Amino acid sequence: MSDILKGCRDQIDAIDEQLLRLINARAALAREIGALKGEGPVYRPEREAQVLRRLLEQNTGPLSAESVTAIFRSVMSNCRALERELSVAFLGPKGTFSEEAANKQFGGLSSPRPCISIDEVFRMVESGSADYAVVPVENSTEGAVGRTLDLLTTTSLHICGEITLPVHHCLLRSKDAGGEIKRVYSHAQSLGQCHEWLNLNLGGVERVSTGSNAQAAELAAQDPFSAAIAGKRAAEIFGLAVLAENIEDDPKNVTRFLVLSNHEVEPSGRDKTSLLLAARNVPGAVVGLLAPLAQHGVDMTKFESRPSKLGIWEYVFFVDIEGHHQDPKVAKALYELEQRASLLKVLGSYPVAVI
Repeated sequence: MSDILKGCRDQIDAIDEQLLRLINARAALAREIGALKGEGPVYRPEREAQVLRRLLEQNTGPLSAESVTAIFRSVMSNCRALERELSVAFLGPKGTFSEEAANKQFGGLSSPRPCISIDEVFRMVESGSADYAVVPVENSTEGAVGRTLDLLTTTSLHICGEITLPVHHCLLRSKDAGGEIKRVYSHAQSLGQCHEWLNLNLGGVERVSTGSNAQAAELAAQDPFSAAIAGKRAAEIFGLAVLAENIEDDPKNVTRFLVLSNHEVEPSGRDKTSLLLAARNVPGAVVGLLAPLAQHGVDMTKFESRPSKLGIWEYVFFVDIEGHHQDPKVAKALYELEQRASLLKVLGSYPVAVI
């Protein structure tokens, strides 16, 4: 048995050495491509999406699709860093689901920029203080994140990517605390996602909304009569005990995040375009507004109304459609939409999330 085990380990060592040589060869080619490109974005979401899709098609296991994407995102991240470190802004402090989403998309963050609010996340990239922003836009349980939608109406930034993150909440408390829990801290979205669990298990306990789940964990670490709803990473960062896991009401709870930047993205072959629309104030305007999408065979995957800041009882619409704005049928539909709408803003075209 020991000889067989040694033989297996020797094979692993040999494969590791081969992997190291190949990864360094890949990195050298990536650096050469960067030099040939010259000025321009280091991070190319459309190219990385194409690479990941091709690898997933070829994957025969035993590694899962999630494992394959995580490994190769990390490889691509380290290759990018040979050209330049990317700074990514997200809702902080460290330990939030926004940080987790940013790490997932970028294969780890070499230059993280945690912010105290979603407004600051936008401002960091608009001002050039960060290269990219990662912001939550909707949750499968609680719906749209209103502040993100409001900021999208005025920003000059482009959506260049999306991230879907399964969100699993834990009840956290200081390891030294004892006795009755008098209050629970968490972000408003998370409190909503755990509403029924809280009713059943902590029905009489005060619920206190915070700016982020990580902030909630930080407060719980300082308050012996409290607990926090946050992820496991927050528990590790703030030294909290996990009292209960997976307390979200929907076990398939998912949050969608957007990646924002100052540059647009080329087509990847499987893309999505996000639009901001406003209809003219005439009968049947909304139905007529969307007619060009159907006429040109463009599928709509999201339609969300939001009160406009321009006037009382006026609304704007956030629409997601399949395809890139450069695709011929999408371009024709958008041209006709522009003729009918009182406002049309293409928020961005970007690759559909890969795993």
